[in-house]
Amino acid sequence: MTFSIVARCSRTGMFGVAVSSSSPAVAARCAYAQAGVGAVASQNITDPTLGPRGLELMARGASAAEAVAILKRTSAYSEYRQVLAVDSAGISAVHSGPRALGIWAEARAPDVACGGNLLANDGVPQTMVDAFLVSEGHLGDRIIAAMRAALKAGGEAGPVHSAGMKLVREVSWPVADLRCDWSDACPIEELAKLWDIYKPQLDAYVTRAINPSDAPSYGVPGDE
Repeated sequence: MTFSIVARCSRTGMFGVAVSSSSPAVAARCAYAQAGVGAVASQNITDPTLGPRGLELMARGASAAEAVAILKRTSAYSEYRQVLAVDSAGISAVHSGPRALGIWAEARAPDVACGGNLLANDGVPQTMVDAFLVSEGHLGDRIIAAMRAALKAGGEAGPVHSAGMKLVREVSWPVADLRCDWSDACPIEELAKLWDIYKPQLDAYVTRAINPSDAPSYGVPGDE
């Protein structure tokens, strides 16, 4: 019922995670990232504690592979779970339990890992990885390209209804946390529209938080 991507920009050090599902508000339960540390997606009969635990392990020095292995070994019902992670060195790792739902698959490369369950076919994650690797530009653009590629490759076996993307960089909060919690159309395209609107303003929002006196105008009535 879910496919996702965790990724790192080797040029900027930014991390991102995106996920889509037939379930409502999937990104609220499955997408986790921390600046300077990494990104984690936890899915398939979701255990939302796995994301924060994975990030904590990597913050303490574990690689993505080590963190995923520890989560697999120490978590209850790991045979039901899928966990994807990427760390600050670009190491990526995936655990897919044998009781993941339907057709499930995973793929990874330096700086990126993708996985899914209840997929239309087992080639979807590799298609996502390939799309990410050949893409260029902002990490958010590259992640959207991978999610669109997943849809083109078949995506889920049924329709998807929610999607979200989270991006982190040098500050302690997500610099982008965009979600389409339910759509009867295409939530990935709704997410892409949100990103197109938000992307030109991303840096300004960060500047306003750090030092409002250096920020550009707010673009609201009465602003000078």
